[in-house]
Amino acid sequence: MSKSALEVLESDEQVEKRAQWEAFEFTVVGDGDVEVVNDSHADADDHTYTVHVEDSIPSDCTCPAWEYQPGACKHMVAVGIREPVLEAASGEQPVRADGGVTLEEFATKDTDEHDCWCDDHDFPCFDCYNDGRRDLPGEDE
Repeated sequence: MSKSALEVLESDEQVEKRAQWEAFEFTVVGDGDVEVVNDSHADADDHTYTVHVEDSIPSDCTCPAWEYQPGACKHMVAVGIREPVLEAASGEQPVRADGGVTLEEFATKDTDEHDCWCDDHDFPCFDCYNDGRRDLPGEDE
């Protein structure tokens, strides 16, 4: 079994949390390239970067954090934890003519057998928290 993108990327817990919770928009813009816009900022245009994906793993980013800090940046992790985006960038998932991802495979998955990358982490991803599958640490006490 191959490792997930999150298992391969070296990132700390703060980067993983920000990758889960910040308001990102993703656009596959080329062969292995994903434009990542962080709409959490008032001027999102100043927070738009390109993540390159090689062999189904985000490999680099145009943001300053990737250039100057050790480990994967939040943009790389954000792409890596969103399976449809990662698969579209890797060429594994068909992309519609309008640039959107064809999500038929994901729409038909049985949600009762939910497996998520965050199951192996203390902090839940937004979808698991929002859907009530997981609580924040200390929230169930």
